[in-house]
Amino acid sequence: MNPDQKNRSSRTSRTNRIDETNQTCQTRLPALRAVGLGHRYPRGWALRDCTFQIPAGRVCALVGPNGAGKSTLMSLAADLLTPTEGSIRVFGAPPEAPAARRSTALLSQDKPLHRGFRVAEILRMGSELNPTWDQATAERVIGGGNIPHSARVGSLSGGQRTRVALALAFGKRPRLLMLDEPMADLDPLVRHEMAGLLLTEAAAQGTTVLLSSHVVSELEGACDFLLVIGSGRVRLAGDIDELRAAHRPGGDSPAPSQEQLLMTYLRDPDLPTVITPAARPEQTEAAA
Repeated sequence: MNPDQKNRSSRTSRTNRIDETNQTCQTRLPALRAVGLGHRYPRGWALRDCTFQIPAGRVCALVGPNGAGKSTLMSLAADLLTPTEGSIRVFGAPPEAPAARRSTALLSQDKPLHRGFRVAEILRMGSELNPTWDQATAERVIGGGNIPHSARVGSLSGGQRTRVALALAFGKRPRLLMLDEPMADLDPLVRHEMAGLLLTEAAAQGTTVLLSSHVVSELEGACDFLLVIGSGRVRLAGDIDELRAAHRPGGDSPAPSQEQLLMTYLRDPDLPTVITPAARPEQTEAAA
């Protein structure tokens, strides 16, 4: 089975598991829920009036141009920033709540690591700081890059440092894993390998993943949910297949691919906002 087939198989398995979960637990809390969410920096608004939800167990692509507010959204969910207006919840709890902090892991673009620490010390720190630490998962991520445990972080290549950072994120066993362009400095082959690892681990553990990436083509087949932000506001949100169907041309024309849909919205900021029922918080409230 080639890597693309593995990705499709993983996505099918995840979709089947989501369907089973939805049938048995209709009131399951969304992994991330925002209502009227906004954040303002001294220079202006980064996010404004954002309302959406991401159901638990999904792999959600977070897409938007530079400065759209993607990193700000993740920082709000990780309790690194405080909303200026509106609210955000992680599995029903505010981000500052202990339960939300235990459930969340964020790997940002700069991947801050103690450069003087050895790899073994980084893993030991992860173990001591996280009650749910999974050493086997962390070791598997490290081992895939043949990284010596005795090596200091500062001596590693950019790709190797990314692996160490990913090992910390996966090892925590979070319920919500947020990845803000963490694989940008990896070569294409390693990026593909790490994307496969991400999907495998997420499917096995039922982890909700929020993945920000500028490589639109690599998101095809890897994600089953989509959140597009432009100028600080939500432009697309929902199940990818439903969003594609909503943009199907008339006649016998096929629905656009995920990449085609994304590129259309990134190129034209005047297109109307589309949010499918699965991404609307009020739908959950009405059902409850």
